[in-house]
Amino acid sequence: MKNLKLITIAISLILLTGCGFKIIDKRELLNFNIKEISTNGDKRINFELKNKLSDYNDTNSSKVIKIELDTKKTKSIKEKNISNEITKYQIKVIVNVKLIKTDNTNNLEFTIEREGDYVVADKFSQTLNNEKKLIRNITEKISESIIGEIINKLNVI
Repeated sequence: MKNLKLITIAISLILLTGCGFKIIDKRELLNFNIKEISTNGDKRINFELKNKLSDYNDTNSSKVIKIELDTKKTKSIKEKNISNEITKYQIKVIVNVKLIKTDNTNNLEFTIEREGDYVVADKFSQTLNNEKKLIRNITEKISESIIGEIINKLNVI
């Protein structure tokens, strides 16, 4: 009876761990060549987005696209303390993306929004560092979302 339990546990472990699930890498799905990235709006965010998007480029692909980015960053007060001092800011980044195919068929547009907040520190320089880190994190998430949307939209067409 004890051997039967050990055998069933061993078989079930082998079946569950060998299910064949594999995480898909986005680089495997790349089938487009980014010819040009034009930007409008916040310069720092656009610079980082341009660098991130140019990493995902397949020069051997026959699908050539142009990307137009229009970014808007808004900074607002999220929290104040009892003495009416600001303790948290909220940053919202909106990116309008326009994909233009070189063969001028099925141009695509979509919008991605991300927001986050950061704490006001005792030193102003630390507060600026907190803001820069938040913008960098938001930009990273937006670039991943843009690549995911491009892969989804171009593979459907």
